[in-house]
Amino acid sequence: HRPSMRTPTEMIVGMVLCPCGLLLTLTGTLAPSWRKVSLVPDQPVDVVWEQGIWDICRERQSTHDRLCGQADELGYFEQVPVRVAQGLMPSSLVVTVVGLVVAALGVRCWQPEPRHLVAGVAGLVLLLSGLMSLVPSSWYTQELWALPAAPGSTLTVGYSLVLSYLGSCLEILGGLALALSFHHYCKE
Repeated sequence: HRPSMRTPTEMIVGMVLCPCGLLLTLTGTLAPSWRKVSLVPDQPVDVVWEQGIWDICRERQSTHDRLCGQADELGYFEQVPVRVAQGLMPSSLVVTVVGLVVAALGVRCWQPEPRHLVAGVAGLVLLLSGLMSLVPSSWYTQELWALPAAPGSTLTVGYSLVLSYLGSCLEILGGLALALSFHHYCKE
């Protein structure tokens, strides 16, 4: 049996999509813009509040003055979807890093043959990490308009929530691609 010099396509796809998903999920976790609150009564019309899972920022769009660390007067951070996101998003990042380390051990980088079983296990771990970040993103989106905000204000989805969704989907797709390595393992 002569070793193939090509890395299997599913491993390449997984090793490209998952790090991209990690970067998007990391940005979505840290950036304070899961939800934008605008046209707040008793505030200037150009003031926008950006709420993330860790911080609340107030920006005056006409002057681009931005001030983060705003007080949570409405109990936004006590809401269950925000608390779940605060727990699951960082946990997902840790699981993604572990999955990528395991994947690096299984994918043919410095060895003559890839380790299909190791790559498949890494795919399952990365699939789990994608689901761990998809759950809070979906729940937050579902509850976006139920979370506390000043009455009469306009609520919209922020870019951090979109990045979290995209990152989750890339991790899930990359994890599924790596999990296809089980097929090669079973053939052996």
